[in-house]
Amino acid sequence: MTTNTMRNNIADQAIVFLGEAYYELGKSEEEAKQRIDEVQRQIDETGFYTHTYEELKHGAKMAWRNNNRCIGRLFWQTLEVFDARDVEDEHDAANRIFQHMSYATNDGRIKPAITIFPASHAPNSLRIWNHQLVRYAGYRDGEAITGDPASVSFTDACEKLGWKGEGTRFDVLPLVIAQVGQSPKWFALPKENVLEVPLTHPENQEFGQLELQWYAVPFISDMELEIGGITYKAAPFNGWYMGTEIGARNLSDTSRYNQLPNVAKLFQFDMSTNTSLWKDRALTELNIAVLHSFKKQGVSIVDHHTASEQFLRFEKQEQEQGRAVTGRWSWLIPPMSPATTGIWHRSFDDSERTPAYRAQAVPY
Repeated sequence: MTTNTMRNNIADQAIVFLGEAYYELGKSEEEAKQRIDEVQRQIDETGFYTHTYEELKHGAKMAWRNNNRCIGRLFWQTLEVFDARDVEDEHDAANRIFQHMSYATNDGRIKPAITIFPASHAPNSLRIWNHQLVRYAGYRDGEAITGDPASVSFTDACEKLGWKGEGTRFDVLPLVIAQVGQSPKWFALPKENVLEVPLTHPENQEFGQLELQWYAVPFISDMELEIGGITYKAAPFNGWYMGTEIGARNLSDTSRYNQLPNVAKLFQFDMSTNTSLWKDRALTELNIAVLHSFKKQGVSIVDHHTASEQFLRFEKQEQEQGRAVTGRWSWLIPPMSPATTGIWHRSFDDSERTPAYRAQAVPY
């Protein structure tokens, strides 16, 4: 792509974004026009432009609103946006992330937040190697894996950088940050910023013998944020968990912690035949334990039925604002009892809208 083509492409995307954002922010057509003219001059001179904080903040919220795979978009306007475009190095970036984690965790009363680091074209741009800021390690020993199988390759990368875990099923991985053109650096996460929830069951007192746990906040950290043609490759964000993400996927998938057989044995379900529906029963009990444990510890979480109802409220609100809702049905339906939710009976346009959060290639 030629330089002129790139500039024209950024300018076109900037005009669309600014027009939409300024309208939603209640600004006049004259204000929007003046800002678009200013941005066009910046692009002509440098090839890029710099978002104001107001544009950055609203753009990040719009990206959440546009996220086809997210069921929790009802709360898009509550997103707290931290501007970290002025970071000087990896240590500064790590401190900003720790501050974000402390704010968002909030002793369990989780608050949605995002920290946005320098744009990809900036000399101080960086990448966060973690898929999530908090994630458990996975150690391979031949065919056996201790911990989270989804983390094996990243755990290997961390060990090559000099990190060493204790080798348990629930070792918290370090934060890995790489500035452009430099070797990555790793930072141990402060224990006070990592809230974890031990799992118990409201009726089966022996459930604790499984020694299961999960971390309280899903901080997604490997997606890029694009706003009006400008890309931010480091923009970690968080909401709160829907229970099935933990109980029906992280702890249940055969490619993850694969705990359904252990739960079934604990509850003495008949595992000799599929017709006993032992997997379904174990799945239900494990998800009950997740919701019970998070609520017992005072940690924000939502069940999949409530989340589905909230999404339909979001869709109604958007329609009232004259905005069409896009979505990926296969992601919006929960991984447990999806046919019992209103989303199951719907169809959605999966077209991608911008601003947007997008997946990136793994850097290691």
